[in-house]
Amino acid sequence: MAKLEAALIQMMNDHSHSNAQLRDQLEKVKKDALATATHVSDLLVDSVNSGVQESFINEKRIELETRALSATVQRYIKQTNQWLAVVHALDSALKEIGDFENWMKIMEYDCESISLALQYIHKKENPQL
Repeated sequence: MAKLEAALIQMMNDHSHSNAQLRDQLEKVKKDALATATHVSDLLVDSVNSGVQESFINEKRIELETRALSATVQRYIKQTNQWLAVVHALDSALKEIGDFENWMKIMEYDCESISLALQYIHKKENPQL
């Protein structure tokens, strides 16, 4: 019976030893799986972050371009308003020239009418001329 007892104790020791080895192997596999999952997670985060970073850079670039475009548009608006003022002033000057020319024609007609009337009066008073 001592042999049987020794064999059972040996079997228990072997079983405990193999369980310990399996536990150690399982723990090592868990650590490896966790390390691999962490590595994959880090790679995914880096991939997403690079896309986010690129989007952020593009957003800033678009923002700067928008500001520059807005400033350019404002300059063009100011320049266009200045041109409109010059054109309006020129238009007004041309109208004044036209008004003056028309006034001159009226004055010329009036002067001719007065001159003819004076000549007619003069001839009536001095028929011998």
